[in-house]
Amino acid sequence: MEAGEFYDKLVTGDRFVYIAGPCAVESADQILKTARFLSRKGIPVLRGGAFKPRTDPGSFQGLGTKALEYLAEAKEETGMLVATELLDYDTLPSFMDSVDLLQIGSRNCQNFPLLRKVGRMDKPVILKRGFGNTIDEFIKAAKYITNEGNKRVIMVERGIRTFEPATRFTLDVSTIPVIKERTGFPIVVDPSHPAGLARYVEPLALAGIAAGANGIMVEVHPDPAAALSDPLQQLNFDSFTSLLEKSDAILKALGRVPIRLEEYEGSQFDIYK
Repeated sequence: MEAGEFYDKLVTGDRFVYIAGPCAVESADQILKTARFLSRKGIPVLRGGAFKPRTDPGSFQGLGTKALEYLAEAKEETGMLVATELLDYDTLPSFMDSVDLLQIGSRNCQNFPLLRKVGRMDKPVILKRGFGNTIDEFIKAAKYITNEGNKRVIMVERGIRTFEPATRFTLDVSTIPVIKERTGFPIVVDPSHPAGLARYVEPLALAGIAAGANGIMVEVHPDPAAALSDPLQQLNFDSFTSLLEKSDAILKALGRVPIRLEEYEGSQFDIYK
């Protein structure tokens, strides 16, 4: 399935999507191990940071173009679609072959020149809400993309900065019904970043699903304790399996149908059966 076809499937009939993978691509072994696990679960979209915007310049900044090569290998083997964050327009040419969905991170939500440029690309855009943005500002950021011709936008609520320090950010579930009312875009919840701790990810994810989100975007790592970035908030494989089982149960109760990898024409799903 091409990325455009996937997007159309997501918005038709109010389908649901799981997007999962590590915070950062750290090695070929790490991303392939994760992709194989997720593909066995039928997860259609693999996320993984190649270029990492970190607050601390001394922290791990990602493997860059080498990570894109590893993501391409994972895509080739599993048939999953690949989503990764675009930091600046100069690196976009290296994304075109291996990346299916262009992610614009929280820090770039109001980088209007970058939004205009991805608006001219023929790839769906995952737009994360800036952690200091109002919902109205978030919607207007999406319009910078659509005004250039690209109408395939997936909006992501990933928590906002408030006075509450108990969690990394505050997940604003009210974003979900408001975005659905005011736009025609799917809205996905990222529970990992507002949680900050793995034990909070599941309840925040389930809350987002119950509130009507079109998907969840979750950080999953083979060995979170050894992760080079955000080790505390990433789920291991067992924890993600638990979340998936509970999420599927809620979706079934709501009459919602998640998109599965086996729906993709030409995917490698059958080799894992």
